[in-house]
Amino acid sequence: MRRPAPEPVQVVKQRRDAALGALVKGLPFIQFLGVEFDRRGDELTAILPYSEKLIGNPLLPALHGGATAGFLEVTAIIGLSWSYIWDDIESGKIDPTKVTPERLPRMPKTIDFTVDYLRTGLPRDAYARARVNRSGRRYASVHVEAWQDNRARLFAQATGHFLMPARDE
Repeated sequence: MRRPAPEPVQVVKQRRDAALGALVKGLPFIQFLGVEFDRRGDELTAILPYSEKLIGNPLLPALHGGATAGFLEVTAIIGLSWSYIWDDIESGKIDPTKVTPERLPRMPKTIDFTVDYLRTGLPRDAYARARVNRSGRRYASVHVEAWQDNRARLFAQATGHFLMPARDE
């Protein structure tokens, strides 16, 4: 019995990138903030490029707390959704030529989201990664950490609880 030949790397990358692009397009707030995602395999790093509109206190200057919270929440939602659809992406169940936000599972709904502001967000790019702590059929807990120049020096972190859509919704 012969094993089937593995898919070409480019096909796998195309399917992953198309699925991520559709997830990101599913949340218009991501475009407003300007958040981008760097994908390395199944790991996502969210990037909040510096923009003058994100400054809350021009005297310091410091990133607005709402922009920071929004950045952390969209990172959690996209990270959770990404982990939720990863098996479908890898199995080829998601067709890269037909991926749209409407064809992907619905986004998780936030139950609660708590942000810890550890230090002032400086006027520069910010980065964040989400880690799904616990995920059941309908509930998930996610922790997000954000940093700027040094990942060991977090400027904010958050924990969120989410209601997952049913697989057949």
